[in-house]
Amino acid sequence: MRLLVLCTHNSARSQMAEGWLRHWARERGVDLEVHSAGTEKTFVKEEAKRVMAEVGIDLRGHFSKTLWELPDPWNFHLVLTVCDAAKEACPAYPAKTERRHVSFPDPSGKPLEEWRRVRDALGRMARHLVENLKVGRIPTDEELEEAAS
Repeated sequence: MRLLVLCTHNSARSQMAEGWLRHWARERGVDLEVHSAGTEKTFVKEEAKRVMAEVGIDLRGHFSKTLWELPDPWNFHLVLTVCDAAKEACPAYPAKTERRHVSFPDPSGKPLEEWRRVRDALGRMARHLVENLKVGRIPTDEELEEAAS
């Protein structure tokens, strides 16, 4: 299965979600190809790299990209938006796919404790998603939101 995580800048939340999804897929033995992209291209924030390194997930090789820079960008089984701005831009995605949305607050400009809170919520949501994908089920937005809290 191919999964795309979309956010506005592909600099924090989508990068952390990509890292978590790959981690949980590997941990649970789920064949999952994960990519992340933004509606705009910027850079991966150092705070995202730092808080993910704290849980053993390395984002040093990650870089911000747009949908157009991904391999086969119109062939994803699932598109997950993790910020409201990306959700609004997402309807422009013309491919037939499953879509899910869970809004996470932007930790940019906030203390590291807020980055950790968002990181942990993304991790819980990602674990729940991967566990469901393992049994052939895509959870609802509400189920993913509940898992994140």
